[in-house]
Amino acid sequence: MKITKDTLIGDILDFDNSTAPIFMEMGMHCLGCPASRGESLAEACMVHGVDADKMVEKINNHIAGNK
Repeated sequence: MKITKDTLIGDILDFDNSTAPIFMEMGMHCLGCPASRGESLAEACMVHGVDADKMVEKINNHIAGNK
């Protein structure tokens, strides 16, 4: 799976739940909330003041190392 800024948080977690700590690091502590799982990565980054491009890169690198 290739993550983009449009990928939903829930889809990322369903694909690789070991990405959860990455979201926790950015301050997204509500991963079990249905609303947060329906947000795109770009939306979550905007809300939490995180650079979306850097998060895309970080998550894709993490997935590449785990899969």
